[in-house]
Amino acid sequence: MNRDERSTALPSPAQELLRQASQALQQGDRARGLQLAQQVVRGYPDHPEALRQLASALAANGRAQEAVAVIDPVVAGHPDDPELLNTQAIVLETAGHNERALAAFRRVCELQPSSAVHAYNLGRALSNRGDSAGSLAELERTLAIDPEHRNARATLAEVLRRLGRTDEAVVHLRRLLERNPDDVKAWSALAAFNVVEFDAADIARLERLRTRPGLSTDEQVLLAYGLGKAYAAHASYDKAYAAYVQAKAVVRSVQPWNAVAHATAIDAILAAFQHAAPDAAPDSRGHGMIFIVSLPRSGSTLTEQILAAHPQVDAGEERTDLFETIMAENRRRGQPVETWAGLATADDWRRLGEEYLERARHWRGSGSHATDKALGNWVWIGALFAMLPGARVIDCRRDPLETAWSCFTHLFKIGAQNFSHDFASIGAYVRDHERAMRHWLALYPQRIRTLRYEALVADPETQIRELLDFCGLPFDAACLRPHEVERSIRTASASQVREPIRRDTARTGKYGALLDPLRKELGLPPFVV
Repeated sequence: MNRDERSTALPSPAQELLRQASQALQQGDRARGLQLAQQVVRGYPDHPEALRQLASALAANGRAQEAVAVIDPVVAGHPDDPELLNTQAIVLETAGHNERALAAFRRVCELQPSSAVHAYNLGRALSNRGDSAGSLAELERTLAIDPEHRNARATLAEVLRRLGRTDEAVVHLRRLLERNPDDVKAWSALAAFNVVEFDAADIARLERLRTRPGLSTDEQVLLAYGLGKAYAAHASYDKAYAAYVQAKAVVRSVQPWNAVAHATAIDAILAAFQHAAPDAAPDSRGHGMIFIVSLPRSGSTLTEQILAAHPQVDAGEERTDLFETIMAENRRRGQPVETWAGLATADDWRRLGEEYLERARHWRGSGSHATDKALGNWVWIGALFAMLPGARVIDCRRDPLETAWSCFTHLFKIGAQNFSHDFASIGAYVRDHERAMRHWLALYPQRIRTLRYEALVADPETQIRELLDFCGLPFDAACLRPHEVERSIRTASASQVREPIRRDTARTGKYGALLDPLRKELGLPPFVV
C-alpha cells in the first residue's frame, strides 16, 4: 500500500489537512503539524495515513512514547507497508527503542532494496548505535544507488573518521564541497578533524560565507568554529580567539547554563552520600567494570584507548546506562536520587546494579573487563559504588587552563556541555567537579585513581603499568601502542588517539594574555611572557 492508496478513503478536505500537517512539520512548526493531524484523526480514527502522520507529529513534539502507541497497531495491521514501517522505525528510534527500530529499518530495506532513502536511514541508525561496520556498508550502498545523496556522504565521512580512516573521510567532504562550495556543515566537519590544513583560499571562502545574509544560528556557529580552527592552524591566534568568542556568544543565546542551579544540585547529591558503601570483595558485583570520568577534553579518550589495547578489555565508549538506571529509579519512586538514596536498602542497590549490568550486556563482549566512558558519571559515583561495589573509577585530569580552553573551542553536540559557552560558567563547572571529586576520593581512596594527562604523556610506561594494576589487569605491551587499536571512536579525539602518544599538546600559551579572563575564572595568575 502506498500513500495515495492509504489516502483514497479520505475526503479531499481531510487529505488537504494532512498535506498541511506534513508541510508544517517540514517547516519546523511542530505544534501546528500536531494540531492538524489530530484534527483529521478525530474524524477518521482508524485511517492508517492519518494515524501515521499523527505518530510523526507526536514524535516531533517530544511525545515519542505516545507516538509508538499510535503507530504500532497500524503496522500490525499492515506489516508489509514500507512507509508505515519507516515511520514506525523513526518513532521507535526517537523513543529509545533502538533494537526494534533497527529491525523495522531492516525490514523496510528488504521491502524496498533499491531505495536510497531507506538504505540511508538504516546506515544512520547503525552509526548512532556504534555499529560502524554495518553503517559503512549501508551508507556505501546508499551512494551506489544515489551518488548525490548529500547526507549519506556526510555521515559516511563521519563513520570513516571514527574508524581512523581520516584521509578517506576528507575525500568525501571535499567532494561535497566540489558539488556545493557553500556547504557549511561540510566545512565545519573538515575543521573538526583537526588534521586538515586550510589554505588561504579555504579561509577566504569561509569568510565570504560568514557574511552571507540569512544564515541560520547553526550556520553562524559552524562557520565561526571553522574559522577559529583555520586561523589557529595559521597561527593567527587573535583572529582565532575572536572567532571562537563569536561562536560561543551565539550558542550561549540559545543554550543557556545555570551555574548556580548546577552547583546546588551537586551539593545535594554530595550531602546524600556522606558515607562510603561497604568494601568490595574481589568477586563482588560490578567487578571488571571500569568507569572513566573527567571534565571533557582531559585525556579520557586516550585513557580508554590504552585500556582497549588490552586483550581482556571491551571498550564501551560513552554510555548512558548508569544515568538511565538512576533516572528510571527516580521515576519509579517519584523522587530524585538525592532524596531516596538515604532510604535505599542493600537489596535496592543490588537490584539497581543488576539493572545496570543488564543494560550493559548488549555492548559488552567476552572480556573480563569493560570501560564505560560517560564523562559526567563523576556526579553519580556515590550511587555507582553502592550499585557496583566491585567497579573501579579512573578520574582523568589535565591542566585546568588547557582543559577549559579546549572545552571553549570545541563544538559539542546540541544540548551537551552547555557550561562551556562562557568563561564564568566553565570556571564554576570546574569547581563543581573538583569539589565532588575531593568528596568521592575521601570516601573511596582505594577505588578511584586520578590519572594526570601530563604525567601520562611524559612517562607513558610507568603510568600505564600503574593504571593496569589498579584495574586488576596484567601488563600488556600493546597498551603502550594505543594508536594501533582498530576500533570505532565517536569522540572529538578520534584523530589524535590514532597517533603515538605525544607531549606537545599544550595550546594555551600561544594565545598569551588573550586568555587572562579565563585564567581569572579558574583562579590562575595572568599570563607572563
